[in-house]
Amino acid sequence: MRSVYAAGVKLSHAIGFDDAPFARDFRGDVRVFGAAYAGATLHAVVSGKVRRDGRNSTDELIRLVGQTEHLQLIFLQGIALAGFNVVDIHALSKATGLPVLVVARRKPNLENIRRALLEHVSGGARKWRLVQQAGEMEPCGDVFVQRVSLDLAQAEAALRTFSQTGQVPEPLRTAHLIAGGVARGSSAGQRV
Repeated sequence: MRSVYAAGVKLSHAIGFDDAPFARDFRGDVRVFGAAYAGATLHAVVSGKVRRDGRNSTDELIRLVGQTEHLQLIFLQGIALAGFNVVDIHALSKATGLPVLVVARRKPNLENIRRALLEHVSGGARKWRLVQQAGEMEPCGDVFVQRVSLDLAQAEAALRTFSQTGQVPEPLRTAHLIAGGVARGSSAGQRV
C-alpha cells in the first residue's frame, strides 16, 4: 500500500484502538489495545488500561499514541471505551496533533445513549457533553464516522487506504482481534 494524499493530508501511518471484552457486571480497569500500521503492515502494538465507565480514556490514548512513531491518523471504533469511558476526540486530536476518525458500522441511537449516561453513569452529564461536542455520526462509504481535523473527502480516503478486509479499517480490525484474543484466549469467531 502506498501513501495516499487527500487534500494535502498524508495517510500512510495510522493507529486504531479497541478495548478488550469484559463481563457486564465487571468493575475496574479494562485493557485497551492499539494497532499501528505503516501502510498495509502492522508496525506496532501498544496496550494500556482505562477504567470501566471512567474518565481516563482520553489521557490514556494520548499516552499510548506517544509510544509510537510516524503516525498521521487515529482511528477509534466508537467514541467510548470500557463501557462509557467517553473519549474527548477534540482534546485527543489537539494533544497529539493528529486527526481522529471515529468509525461505526451503524449510526448510534443518541437518545438511548443520552438516557443511559444521564440516568445510570457517574459523571454522565459531562460525558454526554463530550458526545454532543463530537457531533452526529455521518455516512462515509459503508460506515458512519465522526471526525476531527479531517474533511469528509479525507475521511473517505482514509477508509479506502486502510480497509483491506471488509468495511472496518485494518488498524481497528487488528486492535479488535488482539483485544479479544488476549481477553478470551482466542479471537476465533469474533465479528470484526
